[in-house]
Parts: sequence; structure tokens; C-alpha cells
Amino acid sequence: MFDPHRPPHREGTVPTAGQTMGGVSVIPKSEEGGDLGKPEPAQCCHGSWPWFSAFVPRRGLSNGHLQTIVGNFFPRTAFRLPSVAETVEVDPTDGSRVLCHCHWQPAPERATRLTVILVHGLEGSSDSRYIHGVAMRAWTAGMNVVRMNMRNCGGSDALTPGLYHSGRSGDVSAVVRHFTARFGLQRVALVGYSMGGNLVLKLAGEWGSRPPLCAVATVCPVIDLAASADALHQPSNRVYERHFLRGLMRRFRSKAKMFPGTYTSRGMGPIHSIREFDQKIVAPYCGFRDADDYYYRAASARVVNRIAVPTLVLCAQDDPFIRLMPDTRARLLANPHIAFVETRHGGHCAFLSRDAGNEIHWAEATVIRYLQAVANGAA
Repeated sequence: MFDPHRPPHREGTVPTAGQTMGGVSVIPKSEEGGDLGKPEPAQCCHGSWPWFSAFVPRRGLSNGHLQTIVGNFFPRTAFRLPSVAETVEVDPTDGSRVLCHCHWQPAPERATRLTVILVHGLEGSSDSRYIHGVAMRAWTAGMNVVRMNMRNCGGSDALTPGLYHSGRSGDVSAVVRHFTARFGLQRVALVGYSMGGNLVLKLAGEWGSRPPLCAVATVCPVIDLAASADALHQPSNRVYERHFLRGLMRRFRSKAKMFPGTYTSRGMGPIHSIREFDQKIVAPYCGFRDADDYYYRAASARVVNRIAVPTLVLCAQDDPFIRLMPDTRARLLANPHIAFVETRHGGHCAFLSRDAGNEIHWAEATVIRYLQAVANGAA
């Protein structure tokens, strides 16, 4: 997720508990092909998906790069939800903890309300603007909200000696189990953006239909890690890659100062790409043979066919650097539990629409409508 932190198809019905949804790809027509506000006639599913509304980009923002960049700076309502900070142990072997910011509904109703765990993208945090946006919507809809930071993110470097990476679905699992045990939560939904989308899809594939997980929603998930990492190194995407690398290298140098016996940059040489970072830092320090081994083992693409709860995968064809391989796309469409929504425009996790007011943030509104529908009135 780019976040600079300035503060063949099958139609399905909306499932209730125990039901499934057919995989569907919804792609609105291009400007040249007709009305952008309506899905292709052969793929229209408005009647069977009451939570879905077609995405129409804001005027002047039909370019993926513009959507991505403007989406990070577009004005938003101030975030004012009262929160409780709590650390959760995710690895007892080294005492690693992650920092969560929680927004709980009143205690008498807490266990029965849908609890949404939000997971940010690469170099994001629980305070990323898109996390604030979807958190406020979920809270207003009556859900419990947990804004989870990945390891070291959100100023939590001292809580763990380890690095965060795209394969740590076990950390999300630990957060779910922690709050479920503490509050007796009956239903939990996972929401992930970009890298966080890969994490929650990976966990959903590993868990299958294990309670209390009842739904998953993702926005521009990095499902095929190798292809997306290589896309970041294309000339048109270097601005994003440099942004990510600056943050990652700054974090690694800070980590090396905190844990000098564990990390060192001696002999590493220059790092000019995300793939090089993963080859020289993530792989050796996180137990992978090399970058390709990391990309293979950490990618949710390997397990999306095993997802067994209602799941939304929302992405844009003009996303600058997220790439889906043909076999991964086929697995998404073949899984009856997955609603695969692909728009022509939207950029990376932006989806700024022509709608007025807060509804301009189409992806956030769609995620919450989806969760309300598939969680059977969870709010």
C-alpha cells in the first residue's frame, strides 16, 4: 500500500450463515465502450448482490497513478474514535508482540457484535488514512473494530526482535485468538489492504471455515508476491518503490541499533529494489532460502482455493503495481466462497468515486456493505 503517512462468470446470491457465494468478476465498461456506471450486461449482478454498486471514478481521476497518489492526500473527516491500545503476544518463543488499537461496542453486546480486524499495507500502520476511514464506517455500523499493526509498525519497533513480512499470517491468527478468548467473540471478520490483504487471505486459506472467522474482505491484495515485486521495479513505478525502500531501510537500520547482535548491514551492499531487499534482508533474517522461496511460501495465491468463508477480493485493472497471474485469477473465480470484483479504474487502494461527501471512498463503503450482508445482520 502506497501510504506516505501525512498524518467466465457465475452469478451468486448474498449468502447468510452457512451459504456460499459464486466467484464473479465485475468489470464496468470503459469510456470507449459505453456507460462506465454499469457493469457489462453479461456480468450484471446488481439483482443478486444488493451490497454492490458500480465504481465510477471521480472526474479527472481515470488514471491509475493519479488515483493512487491523490487517494493518499484527499481530505477526510477527522478521526475521533475513542480507542484502547493493547499489545498482543504473537510469538512466545521470542516474546514478540504487536500493537493493536481497539474500539469496542458496549460490553453487554460486545461478544455478539461482528468484530472487524483491520490490517494495513506495506509501511503503513493502524493510523493509515484508509484504516481510519474503514474503521469509522465499521464502528458507525455497530461493529467492534481492532486496528492491528504488523510487527514494528505504528512505532512498535521495541515490541519484537523480528521483522514483519508478507508471510506472517500467524500474527493475525494470534490477534484473533487473543481477543476471542478475552471477550468471547462469536464472529470475526478480517479486512486487509495490499500486503495486509495477502496476510488475511493466507490466514483464511489456512483456516478454512474455523470459527469465529466468518468473513474476509480485501482491497488490492498482493496475492502474487513475485510478480508484484517485479512490477514495482518497472520505470513507471520507481517512485513507489523508492518510497517503500526508504521506509524499509530506515526501519532496518533502526532495528540493527536495537538488536546489534541480530542484524547487520556489513557486506550487504546497495539495495535498489524491493526484490533486492527481500533477497538480502527478509530471506536471511526470516528463515527463507532466498527471495523466490519467500515469495512462494508467503503468497496467499497458494491457498486461496481453500478459503471457505465469504470473501471479497476487490482490485483494479489499472493498479500500478499489483499483478495477478492467470492461474491465481482462475483459482479466485473457481472458489464459490469468493466474490472477485475487478474494476477498470481505481489505482492502488484508492477508488475515489464521483459520489459526494464521504461516499467518495468507494472501496471502504463497499467493504462495509459487504460485511453487513454476509455476516447476516452482524451489526
